Amino acid sequence: MQRRSNAEGVAPRAAKRDAILRAAIDVFAGRGYFNAQVADVARAAGIAAGTVYLYFKSKDDLLVSIFERSMREGLAEGRAAVADLTDPGARLRRLARGHLARLGHDRNLAIVFQVELRSSIKFMERFSATLLRDYLGLIREAIADGQREGLFRADLKPTSAAKMLFGALDEMATNWILSRRRYSLEADADAVVDLFINGARPR
Repeated sequence: MQRRSNAEGVAPRAAKRDAILRAAIDVFAGRGYFNAQVADVARAAGIAAGTVYLYFKSKDDLLVSIFERSMREGLAEGRAAVADLTDPGARLRRLARGHLARLGHDRNLAIVFQVELRSSIKFMERFSATLLRDYLGLIREAIADGQREGLFRADLKPTSAAKMLFGALDEMATNWILSRRRYSLEADADAVVDLFINGARPR
């Protein structure tokens, strides 16, 4: 009976944590991370301000948790998306589509990722050394495989090339946020990858 009770308690706790993170995403996107307060997040989540601290240490912890959860989900989705593909170009295409689709389906999350997370050197240094490195690794692996198969130029460093492709996708996401037009962000993925691949063919 005790084991069942513990299991029943985990699900509501996880749901409450997710609700707080969702509220934090919306508040940070709307007010800006530095202008927002934990009390604003609590109000948006419909809970007392003190309840937030039962799940997160601080406002910084909320931002870090948004990043880590989203990157873990993106990493898992990316690995699953390319698991059945051997063609390096097809893998890059699917990774690019998945990356832009995730941001394109949640504008507030995109704002937090593209703007709020980059407003502090402290956050940028931490993020660059953790899950983002593993995420870039998926792109790097596809590029390295393409080089071994003679599809891409061998004089390109796979890590540098992966950062270039990620940077191009990153810029498309930022433009989408800033644009007054409403269009499919995912639709930009193929054009970015086509340009990247055609410019990386052997000489």
